[in-house]
This record gives sequence, C-alpha cells and structure tokens, in this order.
Amino acid sequence: MKFVLLFGPQAVGKMTVGQQLEKITDLKLFHNHMTIDLVNPYFDYGTEKGRKLVGEFRKRIFEEVAGSDLPGLIFTYVWAFDQQGDWDYVEEVCAVFESKGADIYFAELEADTDARLLRNKSEHRLAHKPTKRNLDWSENDLLSSMEIYRLNSDEGEIKRANYTRINNTNLAAEETALRIKNTFNL
Repeated sequence: MKFVLLFGPQAVGKMTVGQQLEKITDLKLFHNHMTIDLVNPYFDYGTEKGRKLVGEFRKRIFEEVAGSDLPGLIFTYVWAFDQQGDWDYVEEVCAVFESKGADIYFAELEADTDARLLRNKSEHRLAHKPTKRNLDWSENDLLSSMEIYRLNSDEGEIKRANYTRINNTNLAAEETALRIKNTFNL
C-alpha cells in the first residue's frame, strides 16, 4: 500500500497532476473536491456541518482503502502550514495508512500566482469542481488565502524521508506526474 499526499495551494494543479499520476501508476486518485462538492449542495464547506461531513467521508474512505488490497491512494490537499490543525490532520491521515503498513510519500507543488490564476479558470478544473465555477469568488478566494495562510512549506520544514517539491509553473501535468512517479519509484 502506498499513500501519496499531493499538496499545494489552490489551482497549482494537484487534481490534474493526480489524474495523470493515476494513469501511470496503479494508484487511485481521491482529490479533495470529491468530498467538498458532494457535501456542498447541503452544507457549504465553510460551515461547521460542511467541514464535519467532509471530514467523516474522507476518514471512512481512508480507513477502507488503507485496509484493502488496493495498491494505494493519491490524495490532494491544500495545507496551511501556519495552522497547527492542518499539521495534525496530515498526521492523522498518514497514521491511518501507516497503521496498515503503507509507505507514505509527500509531493508538494508550487507555481507562480499568474499561472495559478490562469489554471483557476481552465475548463478542466471547472468541469471537475462545481464549487469553483463562480470565478469571481474563486479568484478572490485564491488571492485572499495567500494573504491569510502560508500554503507552501519553508525549506527543511517537511521532515519525511519520502518528500519532493516541484515548481510546476512551466511543466505539463504529465511531466510533473512522471517526475513524482520516478522520484518515488511508484
């Protein structure tokens, strides 16, 4: 079992890279909006009920996958490095997989703001993420979150042995996924 945490700020390409990584490995993709967009018609993710439901769905999926005979999972996540709760959440998720003997891999993506703003409007992103279709709101959320949170790690902050950081500003998703696959021998 392999668990790949693919993280970085909004519109950096996590889902698209994850889709490409899924194509070239035996791993299954579970991108963060699969649960956010499932719950959103009932409760906004920004509400207590919305976050609770998203968290419960994710936890159950993690537990079932970790205990299965699947080869592994790719999970995408926006990690606020200045929020202890996000650090705790990442450790909790990893612990679910580690308790079943899984190997853990951290792949961090970063990209220039201009590239992210373009990606935020892409047809592919909007087709897979209904809650991002209000472009004014989505762009404002992307820009304002940069002022509130630190969404990429500082050098040396990630202590895991299986860690890579890729600036994918000028890389195609296929090339980024191939780098991740080759770095970790997935």
